[in-house]
Amino acid sequence: MRKEDVLRLPSMPLASPSYPAGPYRFVNREYMIISYETDPAVIREQLPEPLEPLAQPLVAFEWIRMPDSSGFGSYTESGLVIPCRFKGEDVNFCSQMYLDDDPPIVAGREIWGFPKKYAHPKFEIVKDTLTGTLAYAGQPVAMGTMAYKHESMAGNGAKTTATLSKTQINLKLIPGVDGRPEICQLVAYNLTEITVKGSWAGPARLHLIPHVNAPVADFPVRRVLGAHHFIADLTLPYGRVVYDYNHPV
Repeated sequence: MRKEDVLRLPSMPLASPSYPAGPYRFVNREYMIISYETDPAVIREQLPEPLEPLAQPLVAFEWIRMPDSSGFGSYTESGLVIPCRFKGEDVNFCSQMYLDDDPPIVAGREIWGFPKKYAHPKFEIVKDTLTGTLAYAGQPVAMGTMAYKHESMAGNGAKTTATLSKTQINLKLIPGVDGRPEICQLVAYNLTEITVKGSWAGPARLHLIPHVNAPVADFPVRRVLGAHHFIADLTLPYGRVVYDYNHPV
């Protein structure tokens, strides 16, 4: 194999790359996002500088079902997102993510710095209830429920598109062979080519259970504000470095 052939490889391992080159297209991606208030001290502790917390201590707990994802297949994901600010812009910081498929775990960590770990999220409709559960190492750690399609937001696709278009930021931390943080960056990305196919709001509840390796319950539920359920097609492009801890400006 020549040097130019090596440089064309999309990922490791050489014989069977874990994921293809992007960008990555998602069809019929379905979300349930439960927004709630938590302890502001926890947000400050878990939010890396120079990201700044909002006045209202908000957290979004997400379940996402991805039945058709180019290069990644079909999988389900769950996690915690912290709304915050960066250089005057309202952004979302991805704090914890759990999913059940190897290629998006590897690609997510290596390319964008998504905080992905292997677990068992489940997202389904049970009678009149949209239900999300998350288990890690055989133990339940989260359960969220939302009234199914109680309030249509189909006429407000602009709001859902704005939600998906918002800048997302990850902490990408990859050690070098000497153990030091060779890559330590805040990485941003914005979803593109968004088509909203349905959008609903409704009441919700969220229950979190402490677990040492899936510490979602470290963000206690003080007050659930509501939930947003929507389905969309979208593209995940490559990202950009917005802050480098090794070379701060």
